[in-house]
Amino acid sequence: MQAPSNELAADRPVALKVEGVERSFGAVRALAGIDLSVHLGELLTILGPSGSGKTTLLKAIAGFEILDRGRIALAGRDVTDLAPARREIGMVFQNYALFPHMKVFDNVAFPLRMRRIAGARLAEQVGRVLDMVALGELANRYPSQLSGGQQQRVALARAIVFNPRLLLLDEPFGALDRKLRESMELEVRRLQQGLGLTTILITHDQEEALIMSDRIAVMRDGQVQQIGVPEAIYARPCDAFVADFVGESNLIGGKVESIEHGRARITRPDGRRILARVNADLSIGDEVTVLLRPEMPRLIRDASRPDNEFRGRIAETIYLGNSIKYRLTAEDGFDLMVRWPMSTDSRSLPLGSEIAVGWSATDSHLLRHSSPQPSPGKPLRFRSRLAGEG
Repeated sequence: MQAPSNELAADRPVALKVEGVERSFGAVRALAGIDLSVHLGELLTILGPSGSGKTTLLKAIAGFEILDRGRIALAGRDVTDLAPARREIGMVFQNYALFPHMKVFDNVAFPLRMRRIAGARLAEQVGRVLDMVALGELANRYPSQLSGGQQQRVALARAIVFNPRLLLLDEPFGALDRKLRESMELEVRRLQQGLGLTTILITHDQEEALIMSDRIAVMRDGQVQQIGVPEAIYARPCDAFVADFVGESNLIGGKVESIEHGRARITRPDGRRILARVNADLSIGDEVTVLLRPEMPRLIRDASRPDNEFRGRIAETIYLGNSIKYRLTAEDGFDLMVRWPMSTDSRSLPLGSEIAVGWSATDSHLLRHSSPQPSPGKPLRFRSRLAGEG
């Protein structure tokens, strides 16, 4: 299932077109008919759990995987059967793949020498790119003499020194510590935008995808589930898998009891009722899942009556520095996860406190799936799973 793409770059020419791409390894279907367009100067992130097919797709685009079926075109030219070296694609691998016996200058110069560029022209291009990534003074060092962030910059410089038509980034920040990772994400994004480089980034990190992307394509089981701008992926996911995988979520399963004035009343098997804004064609009796992001519920401290109200005890507190998360549990076992910015109010809620929270019908998003599959890699205690049985 693929939702509308929310094309941010629809007015730009298409730089890369992937049509009906399939690839299997024995009984495992790694790519199950991928259709994808990337616009000139766009940064598209391929996001998905391990085994979703994202790295296989990247290798297929680069030319390292032979397709079973389908077509890949770059700048309008069919490159499906071209060798990797003839596709004019730059690539930064997860482990950087630097030549340990070569100095920084020679590592970056390697693609130019392979293209028979030498002399003053080679020195000028390498020097310009090394200055661009703030490594001009380290040109004579070996990779082993560099930090992880510096090695990544060398790999990036090598990938862009020959002015590629497309830049591919295969989980390039995975080996970096969190602080350096965040700094490099912004640095790479600024460089990509400054050069107008058409770029595809592969990651399983949802926050990284939201920070860096013009658009995000979420993959599952060799297919693109949804493609769109980050805000649409987060706020309006097409199904329960995307909702659960991208960001934290309360997923509340039930059936449509009534629809009135653009709002649906959802009833859970335990009798609880939730009002939600109608954002799709629904009929009475449909099984749905209500997506409620943890930041949406608010403390009820006065006589206000929100559309939805939940009373529970604080069963778990998770301190995150700039925000704090609480897992609220009702007497019947119904759980809700909330997340609020750090403030005097949020810090004053001790474990075991009884509180009431509420949210508007417009704060939720309706999905047609009532029992989402767990997504690998996300801590269960950071996710509230409230899908009803049956």
